[in-house]
Amino acid sequence: MTANPTRGRKIYIAPSVLSADFGSLADGVRLGESMGGDFIHLDVMDGSFVPNITFGPKAVHDLRPVSKLPFDVHLMITRPESYVDVFCDAGADYLTIHYEATIHVHRVLAAIAEKGKKPGIAIVPTTPAEALRDVLPFVKIVLVMTVNPGFGGQTIIPRCLKKVQTLASMRAEEGLDFLIEVDGGINRNTIREALRAGSDVIVAGAALYENADPAREVAFLKNPW
Repeated sequence: MTANPTRGRKIYIAPSVLSADFGSLADGVRLGESMGGDFIHLDVMDGSFVPNITFGPKAVHDLRPVSKLPFDVHLMITRPESYVDVFCDAGADYLTIHYEATIHVHRVLAAIAEKGKKPGIAIVPTTPAEALRDVLPFVKIVLVMTVNPGFGGQTIIPRCLKKVQTLASMRAEEGLDFLIEVDGGINRNTIREALRAGSDVIVAGAALYENADPAREVAFLKNPW
């Protein structure tokens, strides 16, 4: 049995409804909770920032009564500053914007905090972790995309996990308390490296929603040692 490098560290699993049946999203949210998820991850795509379209604030609003879990809303959209209020009001608990999607990142993060929500910042695979240094004091979660965003079921880009290590080091140096989240290609074959790198929140879609026993898979992802 491999030694557990996460001993004493809380690991969170965020089932991503991007891999659920869109014909019954409410059931997908319920399943995310019943399988033992800690957050519900909701990917909002606009067909501009990423080459796909999913859903908007009404879907978040209508799904909000279905689960008591925190809603981890990931805005993969251009001009996120125009949508802070509607997604916060719809029921987002964490609202994550992309560093690459807006010029005035700090202003948008401040607007999210002013709404009483937890601001998050995300980066695509080609953006270095060091680019976030000046905004890290203003976020509660940092999302490292380990695939090019836009579609579920992709294969992880292993090099992206080096950014998790960098973020963990910067967090310790600055005495900050944000969570480090990874999304893309995380499954039982890649989870150990993601956790060793320092990830706190694991987003999993296909690995859970296409599994015959998703509760068992959640338990494995939390402790694969």
